Amino acid sequence: MDILVLFKKGGPSMWPLLVLSVLSVSVIFERLWFWLRILAQEKEIVNRVLDAAGEDWEIAEAIAEKAVNQPIGRFLYAPLRLQKGDPETFRLALESTAADEIAGMRRGEKLLEAVIALSPLLGLLGTVLGLIHSLGAIRIGDLGTESAAGVTTGIGESLISTAAGLIVAIASLVFYRLFQSFVVNQVKVFNKAGNEMELLYRQYPPEPKTINPRKFSKRTSENFDSSSHLESKTVIQEPTISADDIIESDDTIDHSSLHSVEKQENES
Repeated sequence: MDILVLFKKGGPSMWPLLVLSVLSVSVIFERLWFWLRILAQEKEIVNRVLDAAGEDWEIAEAIAEKAVNQPIGRFLYAPLRLQKGDPETFRLALESTAADEIAGMRRGEKLLEAVIALSPLLGLLGTVLGLIHSLGAIRIGDLGTESAAGVTTGIGESLISTAAGLIVAIASLVFYRLFQSFVVNQVKVFNKAGNEMELLYRQYPPEPKTINPRKFSKRTSENFDSSSHLESKTVIQEPTISADDIIESDDTIDHSSLHSVEKQENES
């Protein structure tokens, strides 16, 4: 039988079941792509970082930094990027990052749980509505007639929604359990990798990171330039005296002195 015909016979509850199935399929494909990318590169990243950490922590940090697009890369890079870190800080960085990454891996689970719970109920609701419609049209006098045969056909068609709801719920449940098993496995991988790296950190602690002298000298020169620029702006301008002002003042002094001399001669 054609799927479109079955969909029409399933009743009005087939539409919300269709919406739930589309949401479930979209989440399933997104999560499948997510897990395929993780599982394909995870083991290689862990081995490279741990091997490098036993020799040089800076190389291990560089390898982990290049893998920050992966959850395991971000998990390993979080404690390595600390400027100064004791073993307790190292462990706290691992634990906090692991909690965030595991929470991100569970994305979409709530939606699948809702689909698993609602799909059978919607299918059952469609069946009940179909039975009400079919049995409401039958009368006692119609038993054994063609009308009664039509009622049985209607009852069979009303069960289509129940079957559709169960199909959607079962398919979603299978992938939901699969994704949960992946998350549980990731918890084990994170614990193992974190414990091994913490053990290496305690056995071969890295040297504290120092400030790059080039960056420090560059910042110092920039601060010196800015301070000298401010000092140049705050210089007090001294008043300037021109030669003409000096000549005029000399002339004034000479005239006043001559006038005083003439006055003394007249008095004598």
